[in-house]
Amino acid sequence: MPISRQLYDRLGAGLWVLGFLIAAIHAAVTQSRAVVPVYRHSVDRFFAHEPLYNVELSMGFLYAPAFAALYTPFWKLGPVFGDFMWRFVCFAVLTAAVVKQVRKINGPNTIWLLSFSLFLALPMSLGAMRNGQATVLLTGACWLLTFSTLEGRRAEAFLWASIAFIAKPTAIVMILLCGALRPRMIPVLVLSLLFVFAIPYAFAPVDYVNAQHHEFLRMLTSMGVDKSGPFRPADFTAPFTAIGVPLAQSIGTVVRVVGAALTLLAVLWFDRRAEKNLAALAIFLTAAFYMTVLNPRVETNTYMMLAVPAAITIAYLWQQERGGVLSIVLSVAIILCGFSGAERHVLEFLDLWFRPIAMSFIALPLLWWLWDKARRNTASVGSRALGEPVDS
Repeated sequence: MPISRQLYDRLGAGLWVLGFLIAAIHAAVTQSRAVVPVYRHSVDRFFAHEPLYNVELSMGFLYAPAFAALYTPFWKLGPVFGDFMWRFVCFAVLTAAVVKQVRKINGPNTIWLLSFSLFLALPMSLGAMRNGQATVLLTGACWLLTFSTLEGRRAEAFLWASIAFIAKPTAIVMILLCGALRPRMIPVLVLSLLFVFAIPYAFAPVDYVNAQHHEFLRMLTSMGVDKSGPFRPADFTAPFTAIGVPLAQSIGTVVRVVGAALTLLAVLWFDRRAEKNLAALAIFLTAAFYMTVLNPRVETNTYMMLAVPAAITIAYLWQQERGGVLSIVLSVAIILCGFSGAERHVLEFLDLWFRPIAMSFIALPLLWWLWDKARRNTASVGSRALGEPVDS
């Protein structure tokens, strides 16, 4: 293969690494637009045995008490190197999940598929990486949990379920779906949740940890029903709020319940009908759509969780269809969606309401294409089976 072709095939992967390094180094030095100070402050309060949560505000530290223990090594390394290492670990876990997914697909040019996927995902991912958001770790851990569950690897499933739930409570959606996919994994998944709740007792008094767990559970309940706080979600209700016609809470709840049922049915269907090399991608893309568009606590940068599996699907679609209108349109759309926050005035205009619409228009055609591909593959296999000669 000519050197120029090799460089072209690896360009996207190089930009992925370079983009992360620039964003992480800049954020670690300037401490601008970062969420990591909240993490460091939570560790300080945890070891001082002070309250971690402010339930009335529904802002600030929104993680399990075990998160403070998870961030302790980075806290000890200091605000510059420690925060950089936190971003690097999150980036490494996500990248490992992407590499494993591309290897599972095993297309005709794996290097190009990986590189083009990372290139498409980069604009939507840079914001979360720069801010040091736990969403990056959540995405990688949930994706690797999907692989471990489908492959029946109990130890790995325990590890990634624990890390995912520590990263963000939203991971419970993926954990429940994995339990539905492989009921024999339910004891391992339950054990991982118990482990997460047990971790803080190794670092703090029992009474203090009990109180924090109580506040954590109360916070999760209040965030789902109390909309009086300053937080403004970027889920499917945001476009209606933007035009001055906010959806009633009861309607939002009904949509989320129906969405949860459809997500479960779609995940089960993909598990049984999709090709083995695409099952994990289809399942995780479906789950990521629910965990972003239908999540009442989603933020604008959280959509990177949906953007990365969508980017891989677009790259695979491009490879399978040899380009095509749909591939080009979706590629341009996901890149432009990522650059929607590049300019302050554009960001202010598009903030909250734009990404749920844009990412829905990107993800839903991809899910339909994966569904149609699985359906046609099932029909083809059935036809070949009927046409085979019967052994005498």
